[in-house]
Amino acid sequence: MILSQNIAAKKLKRMALQIAERNAAVQNIIVIGIQENGMFIANEIAKQLEIISGEKMQTIALKIDKKNPKGIELSENISLTNKAILLVDDVSNSGKTLLYALAPLLAQNPSQIETLALVERTYKLFPVALNYVGLSVATKAEEHIEVLVEDGMVMGAVIMASLNPPKEGPKSKII
Repeated sequence: MILSQNIAAKKLKRMALQIAERNAAVQNIIVIGIQENGMFIANEIAKQLEIISGEKMQTIALKIDKKNPKGIELSENISLTNKAILLVDDVSNSGKTLLYALAPLLAQNPSQIETLALVERTYKLFPVALNYVGLSVATKAEEHIEVLVEDGMVMGAVIMASLNPPKEGPKSKII
């Protein structure tokens, strides 16, 4: 286990404090959680932000098929024009999910978008930088990270062997 329940809770609280500090002048941050586990992280961050700021946070879900990320759906039909958005996922493995999730949000002309992941895998395939990271972990290409959630609570995170290891490229021969 790379992250325990206790440490995960501390990291979520620390990230909420960073968000509040960096966005002290921003009103009404909309917290968007990527379903499934990203939504649990988003709810916890929103709860922590409400405690820190005393303001009610609006949290909505973003539904994306991570295998075929062409269609994005938000749980609420709201305007994001000139709004501050915090896009939340549990793990940033390759960066692909966050990259695809950003496109339709940008189309609505928000005033700002920040990104957060509880765990970031440093082996990236897509160029997505996170504003807030609980834990950065170096992994092998064939590994992925999974955040464990039980009854809406983050129980920790583990590194697992990938179900679909990357295809090997051509082998080079030394002559």
